[in-house]
Amino acid sequence: MNEEHLTKVILAPVVSEKSTLVGEKHNQVVFKVLPNADKREVKRAVELLFDVKVNKVHTALVKGKRKRSGRYIGRRSDWKKAYVVLQAGYEIDFVSVE
Repeated sequence: MNEEHLTKVILAPVVSEKSTLVGEKHNQVVFKVLPNADKREVKRAVELLFDVKVNKVHTALVKGKRKRSGRYIGRRSDWKKAYVVLQAGYEIDFVSVE
């Protein structure tokens, strides 16, 4: 894996009530990742970008919601999220990350 590809694997952090609770309780961080990214790529990307040690990675495919605008029905895109379990003593502070 080259570093250029690893920097593109993570798209954004998922900021929600559920992800905040998981982060506080289990020392996990939730990211939106590329749909074709595997767990090894996500682990390497997080370790490279945030300078932390990753213990485990769990991934989940999220199905896009059906949305309606008037008489037209559309659908949001499917996406993939990764629950990254950090080793003890490490944490990611998104405020200070540049």
